[in-house]
Amino acid sequence: MRKPLILRAFSVAVTLTPLRSLPPSRCLFSTSASAATAAGGIVAVKKVTKSNFTSALEELRAQVRASDFVAVDLEMTGVTSAPWREAFEFDRSDVRYSKVKDSAEKFAVVQFGVCPFRWDDTKESFVAHPHNFYIFPRGELSIDGPCNEFHCQTTSINFLAKYQFDFNACIYEGISYLSRAQEAKALNGMSAETEGRLSNSMKSGTEPSEMPLVRTADVLFTERMKIRFHEWHNSIVNSQGVHCTEGGSNSFKSQFQTSFFKMRPAITLSGFSSRQHKLIQMVIRKNFDDLVYVCATGDNLEDQKKVVYAASKDDKVLLMEEIRNDLLNMSKEKLACAVGFRQVIDLLSSEDKLLVGHNCFLDFAHIYSKFIGPLPSSITEFASALHKTFAHIIDTRHLLKANPVIRQLIKKNSTSLSSAFSLLCPHISLASHNIRSASYSDVKVEVKADATGSNSGAKHEAGYDAFMTGCIFAQSCSHLGIDFKLPSASTKLAENPNLQNHINLLYPSWNCGVVINLQTGEEIMESSAQLFKWRYPKMIFDNTIILWGFSATIKPRELKECLCTAFGQDSITSIFYLDATAALVQFSKQELASDFLILKDSLERNDDAIRVLHPLSRLLDGGRTSAGSYEIYKKFCCSPISKPLIAEQAEAMGIRWETSAPQGFPGCSKGSDSRVQHLTSASVAKHSEGDVGPVRKDPHRISCEDILDSLYASHALVGR
Repeated sequence: MRKPLILRAFSVAVTLTPLRSLPPSRCLFSTSASAATAAGGIVAVKKVTKSNFTSALEELRAQVRASDFVAVDLEMTGVTSAPWREAFEFDRSDVRYSKVKDSAEKFAVVQFGVCPFRWDDTKESFVAHPHNFYIFPRGELSIDGPCNEFHCQTTSINFLAKYQFDFNACIYEGISYLSRAQEAKALNGMSAETEGRLSNSMKSGTEPSEMPLVRTADVLFTERMKIRFHEWHNSIVNSQGVHCTEGGSNSFKSQFQTSFFKMRPAITLSGFSSRQHKLIQMVIRKNFDDLVYVCATGDNLEDQKKVVYAASKDDKVLLMEEIRNDLLNMSKEKLACAVGFRQVIDLLSSEDKLLVGHNCFLDFAHIYSKFIGPLPSSITEFASALHKTFAHIIDTRHLLKANPVIRQLIKKNSTSLSSAFSLLCPHISLASHNIRSASYSDVKVEVKADATGSNSGAKHEAGYDAFMTGCIFAQSCSHLGIDFKLPSASTKLAENPNLQNHINLLYPSWNCGVVINLQTGEEIMESSAQLFKWRYPKMIFDNTIILWGFSATIKPRELKECLCTAFGQDSITSIFYLDATAALVQFSKQELASDFLILKDSLERNDDAIRVLHPLSRLLDGGRTSAGSYEIYKKFCCSPISKPLIAEQAEAMGIRWETSAPQGFPGCSKGSDSRVQHLTSASVAKHSEGDVGPVRKDPHRISCEDILDSLYASHALVGR
């Protein structure tokens, strides 16, 4: 019977986070053409679940070792945990990385596509082996392990369901996994558990860990056990035989059965309570130097309690060492099963193949977080750690922009995966029938079909998307001057001179004009940076503040007019709304940013007529408007908390900047207070007279500025 489709609930704790749609330049998941053919047939993608994982892994090992490069792609349960965590053009590199880190730590990977490509000289084409792995982070170990929880973005789940994602295969048949860090932690826990189980057997009778015999039943039981073990022990010592003692009830005989354990005489204990087992251990430790209470190895360790005869002290030590090794080996076997899909990652890392992805910075952040260990705190540390794990990574989206021939082919077309595949590989994809240019050069790709566990490639399926990524890379290589028909052209592709300027350069986000060099950890402008069009002026982060908690009725134009009235017509460079009640504001000068924070504090502390007349009064209306430096925005992005609105995020984090600018804020100076006092009176005058330009003072009438100066003077006298 087919199991019911699960859409509403998962077997692990799932947090649903409704979000708005992502920018069109980066879909929730990699995109693909609606159908594809290779060598005249349907692209066969091998479907791998836990039922066929072992055999598929062995096949994949051989295919990866023989490959020239391997393409990868991931499908996830979401991308952003809050609207303001989306990638923005004004994000500083550390803020950008914080957003990627938050996404990789919160959301799960549910499909992993792996597609090895090997050049076949006889066929003069690439042979591809696309695999689609369903993975699921279920707990396989009884010891304390990782927290098996993840978030779901509702739009992402709806998106997957729209394209017939097999949730049943993922949840019921998905392959579990442990990261390297989780495996090390689990191994330490298992070792400690093993030592704990052995410690009781190794204790001598002189150790003060005996159970007090306060009950008559316990006294009678221990005496009876002492007699039975003495009889059994004497029979072994005297005759070297192993037989049941005569007498006693049938029930007792069933609990007290002789056997052998590791070529030594033994008694298998069954049917005793946990307290009785502790009493038996105490009897053995106090009365017998050559008997050992052990937990034997087996499928069910709880049922394998034995008392074993050791001929000497050396034999006893040897016995305990054998048991320890058995328990550790069993723990390692269980751990190997729990590691699961991580073996694929270890394979890709150890084989040191060129890995190819499309716009894959987030993908590799997920790979590191899920299968290596906790993500480093900075982008530089992450780049270094990732480079140590995977020495050669290439981003096909970078190739599409880096090469002039490909840029000419792409022109104004989207650089999304499906669009690039349709344009560069029309001989493979049915999604495009464009006429090829004269410079176009076909790179043939043959898909090696596997009838067992295979299915046809489909939209937004990780295995098929990995196949498309590899095809784009192969075609791009031909435009970079790599002729695979030449001898050894595909051998050690990662060392090919034509690729050296493109390897290990990844986009930290889809809408920035920089790439991160994984070898150095530095961000550099991409070679085609002059083609990148920014929608906003260049950000100067020391000039930028974040505002939140103001009225949702204040529109961007009104906010700018309010600030320009207070600080001058050219004081604001740009304003970007994070949500309806929060915005980033960039001032034209560094000192204006700190002036604003001090002025805001001054107006809120002096709740008088000046505040009512001040142009910032509407912004501060309600007393809930807060502000801080760009570093506060970074704190929001670095926090594991994710609330839909910045105001809610600040409240959850306990951040509320209603006081003056923090100490050390760029632009703060000793003259700030007097400068802000002048701005206060001047801006109120401008606001009252309806003029945001220079104020022309009439010597024959009293201006609002004069009145405000008088008010400040009177206030000072009263204060004395």
